[in-house]
Amino acid sequence: MIEIQPTELAAIDGAVILDVREEYEFEQLHVPSARSIPISQFIERFDEVPADETLYVICAVGGRSAQVSQYLEQRGYDAVNVAGGTIAWAEAGLPTVSGAQE
Repeated sequence: MIEIQPTELAAIDGAVILDVREEYEFEQLHVPSARSIPISQFIERFDEVPADETLYVICAVGGRSAQVSQYLEQRGYDAVNVAGGTIAWAEAGLPTVSGAQE
């Protein structure tokens, strides 16, 4: 499984970031461009996952996103796990927002 550091991800313009934390976690704090698809709803919302782009999967610390990244890789998707998750992103001083997905 491929991993990327939050600071490396922040430097990629237009990166497709999938946040697999639960909705209440996402609303508290998330990466500005992230799309929320909670791990608990991932299978039923799988049709929302872009098939033709590199997907950067993030959660709180990297465990749930690693599971989803592996699942995506097994299905032929180009998936990258964000090491340290949203916590590492925030600790690196990178921008975050709160509230529901727009």
